[in-house]
Amino acid sequence: MKAAPLLFGLLALIAWEAVVRAGNVPPYIVPGPVAIVAAFAAGPLSLLTALASTLVVTFIALAVAAVLGALLAFAMSVSRLAQAAIQPWAVVLQVTPIVAIVPLVIIWVGYLVTSPRISTLITLVVSATIVAFFPIFANTAEGLASAPAELGDLFRLYGGGRWQTLALLRLPAALPYFLTGLRISGGLALVGAVVAEFVAGSGGFASGLAYTIQEAGFRLQVPRMFAALVLLSLAGIAINLGLGALARFVLRRRGMA
Repeated sequence: MKAAPLLFGLLALIAWEAVVRAGNVPPYIVPGPVAIVAAFAAGPLSLLTALASTLVVTFIALAVAAVLGALLAFAMSVSRLAQAAIQPWAVVLQVTPIVAIVPLVIIWVGYLVTSPRISTLITLVVSATIVAFFPIFANTAEGLASAPAELGDLFRLYGGGRWQTLALLRLPAALPYFLTGLRISGGLALVGAVVAEFVAGSGGFASGLAYTIQEAGFRLQVPRMFAALVLLSLAGIAINLGLGALARFVLRRRGMA
């Protein structure tokens, strides 16, 4: 059963190559898997360097989103005033399309930071953080509120204070929720980085694999575009599996899985 996805993927690739060859489809329309591999082999270093640039933005944004999301969820859990102030703005960030925000971020960061490289990096990180923030924030807030009420009563019965209850009951209860949000946000951080790179690339900022895809499209290098897309897909799968393994490891160490 574990080999089923690999077998299905292999059969799909064989069928894809067979259809392209049988139909004599030009590679600038739909390249076959062989042409895509050849395009990667023709310039692997540039593609992998661009992928590394995108992944740097992704992981920085994920780390920032994790810290901000956890801290703001924690603040909401200890203060109703903080909840009333924070939650509406978090929802606003969630529902606002990132494509509409990135041009503003480019202008604001460019005004504050004179170095083009640093300005571009900050723009991409801020944009990807906005996309990745909400799942961590929402899941952590839900986890902090998920502790059983009877256990809270038991803590109070034995003289447990507010902060003891928070540290010993509510934070451990929120850990699985936080890790679930982190796994979701891992893929979203990659998506946010790619979208931001597309917008920044259209503004003349060359950075990351998304810009490579855009550049290859302008030159009708469609096999190279597909090679870059495959790298992005593999990166997304690796991030999801890695964060899933991290969650299982942490929960097993704490006896929660």
